Amino acid sequence: MTITSPHLGSSKAWTDAQLLYALEEVVEKELNRHLKVAKDWMPHEYVPFSDGRNFPGIFEDGEAWAADQSKVTDIGKIALVVNLLTEDNLPSYHHEIASLFGRDGAWGTWVHRWTAEEGRHGIVMRDYLLTSRAVDPDKLEQFRMAHMAEGFESDNRHSMLHSVAYVAFQELATRVSHRNTGHQSGDPVCDRMLARIATDENLHMVFYRNLLGAAFELAPDLTMQAVRDVVVNFRMPGHGMPGFERAAAQMAIGEIYNMRIHHDDVIQPVLRFLKVMSIDGLGPEGAKAQEELGLYMGGLDSEAAKFDEKLAARKARMAARDRA
Repeated sequence: MTITSPHLGSSKAWTDAQLLYALEEVVEKELNRHLKVAKDWMPHEYVPFSDGRNFPGIFEDGEAWAADQSKVTDIGKIALVVNLLTEDNLPSYHHEIASLFGRDGAWGTWVHRWTAEEGRHGIVMRDYLLTSRAVDPDKLEQFRMAHMAEGFESDNRHSMLHSVAYVAFQELATRVSHRNTGHQSGDPVCDRMLARIATDENLHMVFYRNLLGAAFELAPDLTMQAVRDVVVNFRMPGHGMPGFERAAAQMAIGEIYNMRIHHDDVIQPVLRFLKVMSIDGLGPEGAKAQEELGLYMGGLDSEAAKFDEKLAARKARMAARDRA
């Protein structure tokens, strides 16, 4: 670490600028590790262009879109649109993260690399959706314009530590959402494409998770408070897109992303890997944050159990109706 013992464990001595400087070596290490394990891939190799055909427009022979032209399931279409519109706001995400982390040194190199990799995800998903005719292209563009016109402001833009904590969980949430969408899509091509994207998202999660672990070593109290705040107030970045609440509810029922998945597959793995709930030697504020985090996770698990019961009952009703 660049800044050492005089500040270790202190909740008051750290500023964002000091933490950025202190974590620079960790960022460089994690960046080098990422570049060694990440594999470049070509979006066009995952898109079945031979299945595509012209839409009406300048092409007089264009074929109008119809809902029955794609093999993708209804829930797959909903989730693909949500995931793509989330990626579409990448310029805003880049602005937010670059403003906090900077554009120089290892931090800047990482921010630009991360942006480029995330941009690849938007390219391949849009090409797939249009080629496979999974969604109405006019509505997709209208949604994109509406979403982009709103812009994006992170809930955590006030704090570098909060931002690091958020993306550690958010990247894993995105990975899980992509992977489950692929499984539920009904199309092996879509499944392979989203598995490739999910692999990238997992590497992004590892980068931020390891960075969060280093922050715990430097400023445990402040980092614990940031993790508590982020977990308790967590929202996916696409929450501002048109129709997000309805789409999120459908994705929850479709078991792409819901409270149980959020608890078991997103929040708990990061907390468990970093041993967040067993960190000791915290000051009063850090200990309070740790206790509140534990209480929240218990409540989230209880709410997830209630959701599980409702979902099981719904499945039973649907199965009974199908047998009738």
